[in-house]
This record gives sequence, C-alpha cells and structure tokens, in this order.
Amino acid sequence: MSGPPVTQPEHTPAPGFALSRRSLVAWRTAVFAIFFISGLGLASWVSRVPTVRDGLSLRTDQLGLLIFGLSAGSVLGLMVAVWLLAGLGARRAMVLSTFISSIGLITVGAGASYWGSAPVAFLGLALVGFGLGSLDVMMNVEGADVERQLGSTLMPLLHACFSLGTVVGALVGAGASALAVPVFWHLTAMAIVIVATAIVAVRFIPVRPELGDAAGHTTAHPHESAVRPDWRERLRAGLLVWRDRKILLIGMIVLGMTFAEGSASDWLALAVVDGHGQSDATGALVFGVFVTAMTVGRVAGGPLIDRFGRVPVLRTCALLGVVGLVLVILAPATWLLVLGTVLWGLGASLGFPVGMSAAADDTANAAARVSAVAMIGYFAFLVGPPLLGLLGEQVGILNALVVIVVLMALAGLAAPAARERTETPAAG
Repeated sequence: MSGPPVTQPEHTPAPGFALSRRSLVAWRTAVFAIFFISGLGLASWVSRVPTVRDGLSLRTDQLGLLIFGLSAGSVLGLMVAVWLLAGLGARRAMVLSTFISSIGLITVGAGASYWGSAPVAFLGLALVGFGLGSLDVMMNVEGADVERQLGSTLMPLLHACFSLGTVVGALVGAGASALAVPVFWHLTAMAIVIVATAIVAVRFIPVRPELGDAAGHTTAHPHESAVRPDWRERLRAGLLVWRDRKILLIGMIVLGMTFAEGSASDWLALAVVDGHGQSDATGALVFGVFVTAMTVGRVAGGPLIDRFGRVPVLRTCALLGVVGLVLVILAPATWLLVLGTVLWGLGASLGFPVGMSAAADDTANAAARVSAVAMIGYFAFLVGPPLLGLLGEQVGILNALVVIVVLMALAGLAAPAARERTETPAAG
C-alpha cells in the first residue's frame, strides 16, 4: 500500500458532555472489558466444537444445523438490541445480554456432556447467540461514542481486545480439550467469569438518557434529561436508517468480512481435523493462530488506516484473505496451512471495526446506524453455518470454504463505500 496521508474525520466531543478525563478513561476501560468477554464467550464454544460434535455423534450437515441455533439467536439478538437499549438503557441491557449468553454456555455444556441431547445444545447455542448478538450492537455503540468523546481512533483496538478474548478462549479451550475436561465444566467456568466481569465493568459506563437510561442519573449528558425522547420515537428513528444507501453498502463490506471471520469461528477447527487429519487439540490451536492474526491485524489497523486510508487497507485485507483461504484449502503441508490461517486472519481483521467506524461517521442517530451495519454483518452468521455445513457434507468442508473466497473478493470491491468523511473547517 502506498499513498499520501489521508485526512481523517474530526473527532469532536458531543454537546453537553461533562465527564472528567478520569471518568472517560474508566469508560474506555470498561468497554475494552466488554469486548474482551464477548470474544472469550464465543471462542470458549468454538474451541470445543469437535468435542461436542463427537460427543453428540453428529455428521457435518447435522453440526451445521446445530450451529444454526447460534446464528439464529445472534440475528434475533441484533434485531432486539435497539429495543433493549431504548427500553432498558446501556448498563442493564448489557448485563442482561451477558447473563443470557452465559446461561446458554452452561446449557450447551450440559447438553453435550451429560444429556447427550442435540436439541438441548441447540437451545443453549440460541441463547449464546442471542446474548452475544445483542451485546455486539451495544458494545459497538458504546465504542463509537467513547471514541468520539476521547477524540481519537479507538475502534480497531476495541475489536483487537475482542480478538484477544478469542485468543484466550481458544487457548483455554485447547488446554481443556487436551486435558479431557468435560465441556460442561469448561463452559460453566467461562460463564461465571464472563458474568462477573460484566457486572463490574458496567458500573463505569456513563448513564445517558438518549439510550434510555434513567433520567435521574445524567452523569454524561446532564442537559438532555429534560428532553429525553420517548423510547418509541428512538426506535422509529432507528429504523429509518435502513433507507440510507451508504449504510447498505457499508453493510455489504461487513457482510463479506464477517462471513470470513465467522466461518473461521464455526468451521476452521473442524476443517483442520477432518480436512487435514489433525487432532482436536491441533484444530483448537490452529484456530488460536487465526484469532491471534486477527488481533495483530486490529492492533496495527489504526496506524495503517491513518496512513493509507480505509479503502486501500480494506482492499489489501480482502486480497490477503483470498490468498490465505486458498492456502488453507489446498495446503499440502502443515506450515502452509498455518501460513494460510495467518493470512486469513489478517484479511478478516479490519472489516467489522472499519465498518462500525464508517457507520458512525455521521453522528446523527449513530447508534441506529451502527446497529444496522452490525445486523447486516451478522446475517453471515445466519446463512454461513448451515450453508457451509450442507456444502461440506456434499463436497467436503475444505471445498466449501470457496464460498468465503468469493465473498471476501466482493467485500474488497465494495471497499469505496467506507471512504472517510472529510470535514471542511468553517471560515473564521
């Protein structure tokens, strides 16, 4: 990549904002913690997919239908997230979403380890998906807001923290798999950690009436308590963003990149085990390589975007992802498989956070815009698992990954929709 420095959109604090620097830093740290436990929860399940598959004696297509529970729950959570924010406020809504996802993890573990019941595991995955899907919207809304208030680029680092959570979750899962720890006890321990962290973290999230928080607590925006809009009006205004063509195009980028990221979460470990003949523990470790590459890409993403701009970075990510996927599919040697996994992870690393930042460029109704883009992206989690599962049963899971190659290429072609919104300073 090369080119002149790109003029970035200005980060200007919202009117009426009255938090101290210390409170802002605490808010930022709390959002980092929420992103981390979201990744931890997802990777805790993903790292045990081969063990759950074997314990329930599922074929590849049946496993795809099982994972559909996670996908359907995620999309439902995304749809309900705007209502939850409008009705409960950010603090209570995030705790509720985290609690639901944790109950889901425990249910999955019970269904896989003790009851041997695929329907119970399906129900648990639906709860996990609902909780993490709704939490995803909420934490991205918080991230976009704190990014504006701090006046610095933060989204890639927040998503890097999510990826760090997936790294930790993958490593813990690999260790649990190697030690033959029952899925129930592993996921129950993770659920307790996740809920406890969320309860502590939300105490440092400022209360804001525009998100439905109690009007009597107006730490962040004291001037807005008297004009707090009705939740039905906030919800109605949020639905209008679906008429915005730019939002739909940004959603196309996020769709392709999220499909690449989500498909790795659902199928990479199994592709390594079934497609390349490796052990369950090796499959979990290769998934750990993927999420580590995602984390590195997101940590480095901010400076790269500041230097080259969103469009060249997104196009380069798409190219890396395509090359990496081809290597994973065709790799004749383990080191090529690992190299392909690294490229795949780097390629998928920035699509979602850049999409969130692009959606939040226009601060008018930013929460609804971020929610809409997230919902489009999470559509990949609805169609991805069953599609790849059904294809994998017919042509093999490695060959089914060709679908991701196509979507990554289309995301690269749609990259101009995320171009920075430049600000022209007013005269005088």
